[in-house]
Amino acid sequence: MNLRKYLKRGLQYVRYGIPEKPVYAQISTLAPNELLKERTALITGGTSGIGYDISKAFLLAGAKVIITGRNKEKVDKACNSLSQETGLNTISGIQMDITDVPSFQPKLESIIKLAGPIDILVNNAGILGGNINNSTEVEFDKVIQTNLKGVFFLSQLVGRYFKRNNIHGNILNVASSSSLRPATSAYTISKWGIRGLTLGLARILAPYDIVVNGIAPGPTATPMLMRNGVRDDIALRKSLAGRYATPEEIANMSVVLVSNMSRMVIGDIVYMTGGAGLLTNDDINYNFD
Repeated sequence: MNLRKYLKRGLQYVRYGIPEKPVYAQISTLAPNELLKERTALITGGTSGIGYDISKAFLLAGAKVIITGRNKEKVDKACNSLSQETGLNTISGIQMDITDVPSFQPKLESIIKLAGPIDILVNNAGILGGNINNSTEVEFDKVIQTNLKGVFFLSQLVGRYFKRNNIHGNILNVASSSSLRPATSAYTISKWGIRGLTLGLARILAPYDIVVNGIAPGPTATPMLMRNGVRDDIALRKSLAGRYATPEEIANMSVVLVSNMSRMVIGDIVYMTGGAGLLTNDDINYNFD
């Protein structure tokens, strides 16, 4: 064990009175099922992280799935991996830039031609960034365009498609514990916007039997936050739960929220944050340096 590891354990003991130990989680995953049988889902940003695991869970629940991503090579790789992991060939992908609003209509037409009518949209694609301490205007705009503007206009398009074709579908927005936190970054502002948009979409689409909800993960063990790829130790000492959420946990709940089990859950956001944002902001350092 190197010196850095010893120092980290020592600081952990001084601060919390207990030595640092690896944290693991025993996650119950939905068994293969038919909750989404004969459904077709479009999942943005499905090439990795939460979007990838939602795609996998939807496939195992009987849905056909189309994932999007900006990089075609990553899209193809994710589709191959999902097919191999599930043993299913009901996954396909399309290259799509969530910030390129004019491309949405032709992309949707291509998706429908590829996979048939869709009845689930999962707005998952998102990026971090835009801290007020050091953000540039370019970075701020990129985060807002990706996390909020793209979601707004894709939901507009798909909502009209559902209404026009009398599809009693679902829209699920991936929000964040940040939607409850003091907003000091473009990312947090965007997730506040997603929370409000989820309520608004639910209100205007409910009369057409189109159900809109959100799911709000806290810090989650994905490549976005754990860039070294380490997933065996998911300790997060500043969190009330003491650990990161796992993508599998988010995916399990996503299946339930878009299934017919939840048709009376409308305009809600399920917070899977381990208390972060909802009960405490202690896992975030607020400063203006």
